[in-house]
Formats: sequence, structure tokens, C-alpha cells
Amino acid sequence: MKQTIAQFALVVRDYDEAIDFYVGKLGFTLEEDTVMSETKRWVRIAPPGSEPGNCQVLLAKAVGEEQEMAIGNQTGGRVFLFLHTDDFEGTYQNLLYHDIKIIREKSEESFGTVAVFADLYGNLWDLIQPNT
Repeated sequence: MKQTIAQFALVVRDYDEAIDFYVGKLGFTLEEDTVMSETKRWVRIAPPGSEPGNCQVLLAKAVGEEQEMAIGNQTGGRVFLFLHTDDFEGTYQNLLYHDIKIIREKSEESFGTVAVFADLYGNLWDLIQPNT
């Protein structure tokens, strides 16, 4: 049996502001933006250079107070997402260029180079270039 995680939902306040951040600032690819109803869209994004079939992010607009409260805190303040790169310095400089909040400066760890940044809602991401 073979299983993979195809995508996961990231709760956002607004589709367009989320697309602007992830695509416009982080350089993600907009894979799909399909209108489902007056208030719902199916919006999928993927990190730059992702291979077809790799895990994607579904931007899911919060509906109701409970979901709105989860925006930016889907994991209770822990690092939520782990973005691997083969160009740490270029990606890190892009974060700085776009004034993306760095939570923990880059450091060398046993597994590779890592920094922690916050997305537009405050979700924490590890940027990692694994050791080869």
C-alpha cells in the first residue's frame, strides 16, 4: 500500500490577500483558483519548483467564529509548516526583501540550515535547507 498527503487546508481570512502573500511574496505557484459559490473558492498553491503530485496547500477561507479564531494559530503557537529549499540564502533574502517577519534568525543545526518566519497571519514556518 502506498499513501501520500496530497494537500492540507490552511485557514485564511481572505483568498486574495493569502494569494498575494504566498504567490506574490513567497513565490509559490497558484495551481488552481476555482469559484465554487459566491463565498467559496478552491484555491491550491505549491512551493516553487514542486514536482507534480507533491503535497499542496489548500487556502480555505474561514467560515464562522470558530474557524476565524484559528487563523494564524492552527497549531497553538508551534511551528506549523516546514518549507525545504535547495537555496537557503536566496529564499532567506527573499523573506527579508518582502519584510516577512523573522522569528528566529538562521542557524546551523545538525540537520541543516534553518530559520523560523511568520506568514501574514502569524503561522510559524521553518525554512530548512537539509544537509546533503
